Amino acid sequence: MNQALRVSDVTFTYPESETPALKDVSFDLPEGTFALITGATGAGKSTLLRAMNGLVPHFTGGEWSGRVLVQGRDTLEHAPRALADVVAYVPQDPSASFVVDVVEDELAYAMENLGSTQAVMRRRVEETLDLLDVEHLRARSVRSLSGGERQRVAIAAALTAGARVLLLDEPTSQLDPQGAEDVLAALQRLVHDHGLTVMIAEHRLERVAGFVDIALGCVSGRVEVGEVRAILEWTGAGPPVHRLGHTLGWSPLPLTVREARRSAAASGIILDDDDRAAFPRAGEVVLSTTHPLTASYGARVALEGIELDLRAGEIVALMGRNGAGKTTLLRCLCGLHAPDLGEVNAPGGEPEPGANVALCPQMPDNVLFKETVAQEVQVTLDARRIETNGPPRARSRRRAEDVLRELGLLDLAAAHPRDLSAGQRLLVAVAAIAATGAPVLLLDEPTRGLDPESKSRLSAMLRAYVREGRVVVFATHDVELVASLAGRVVMLAGGRVIADGRPEDVIGDSAVFAPQTARVFGPRWLTPERVAEAMSS
Repeated sequence: MNQALRVSDVTFTYPESETPALKDVSFDLPEGTFALITGATGAGKSTLLRAMNGLVPHFTGGEWSGRVLVQGRDTLEHAPRALADVVAYVPQDPSASFVVDVVEDELAYAMENLGSTQAVMRRRVEETLDLLDVEHLRARSVRSLSGGERQRVAIAAALTAGARVLLLDEPTSQLDPQGAEDVLAALQRLVHDHGLTVMIAEHRLERVAGFVDIALGCVSGRVEVGEVRAILEWTGAGPPVHRLGHTLGWSPLPLTVREARRSAAASGIILDDDDRAAFPRAGEVVLSTTHPLTASYGARVALEGIELDLRAGEIVALMGRNGAGKTTLLRCLCGLHAPDLGEVNAPGGEPEPGANVALCPQMPDNVLFKETVAQEVQVTLDARRIETNGPPRARSRRRAEDVLRELGLLDLAAAHPRDLSAGQRLLVAVAAIAATGAPVLLLDEPTRGLDPESKSRLSAMLRAYVREGRVVVFATHDVELVASLAGRVVMLAGGRVIADGRPEDVIGDSAVFAPQTARVFGPRWLTPERVAEAMSS
């Protein structure tokens, strides 16, 4: 079998860094392989992907040793543009790969550069539009798409060029669960039926573990290659059912819901699923909308008839398929998008971004502008102190350190935000926005690029935030985060609220949004920790 990728003794260090991002990495990847790259935030996953198409070191600079062959071509001898016909790359921020404005033109752009004929371009564009289910977006501007729609289009554009190796960095982070499954199934079909080689870096292992053939584990720049179960053990990672298996002593540890259900049946575990407790209401209303809140972008209606009360002490998850209106609702709640009808009543009157309502957007780079991580938080605290005649600067500096410590960022305080991984930059953005202390904190996809430990730190910080009588609302497709963190779920579809209640009631028995543990034991049991608590009692 031919080797799609051959990596030999690669060590790479970024400019002005003392620690290698990759250390003595060697492996071969045969053609027709679906490979998962897993590891903690900042472990080197994105660097490894970018080394496969020459962006590292051609674009980044830095110290490089070793050799990478892609379809037999040496990445040091060929610039990334000279590898475009054999390897395609989709970064964590899909917008960074867009060149033209219209979706259909974006899909054709790479083929135009490669000199494909009109007939070939038309056929491949149509096939890829159907494969990734984006035909309905063909005439849309890429700027008007939701985050998940942009991810689908970016993957589609990479596929149309006909490259034999596809590199994807967090490709499902902004996709709804059904969309993620559809995209992964399409990629698996291309691997199995057409011999495409796919490398996918991903933290949401519950989505990908059942699709891939092998795994590459990254730990502090070192890379091990092997069977998926063994690599997950080595990295200490795994989907929720993997963690559930640890808790209940199952062997082998399951990687999919199907395997977990078989293990549960074999062990005779049956948990009572009768739970008729009333939906708990929190404190006083902090923010509310008036009926009917309607918002649009030109002729396209994004929200319609929204009625929403947010109460002190609540952590609320906004869910729904891509394009359902989640981001638009967050922008309306913080005053960044004026509704066509209806109003938002925030603490003290209308919403004032960064004052009574604070929003951390999907793209953290949009709010990062200082030279160090510490300064990003400090500038927020200084502005808040001036407005409120608050504590002196020395006390404010200590508070900045506390915020960074909460999110595990204190060791990175002196680093430039642009030198961090995407997940680390997201945490810095959350820290800077949360430092406002606004009564209402809004987060748009706050777990993109985060490993389980980082998610745990973020969850602990958000729980502490609402204990002081404030409100947190986060839009997400991360059902496992919702299961562990949210006390309330608001489900959107077509710009309308279709469900509002406890996670158990809204997503517990959902065919699309149910977390893995609920698929094993029923709607009441959303997390492995809840099952463990029941078993111990």
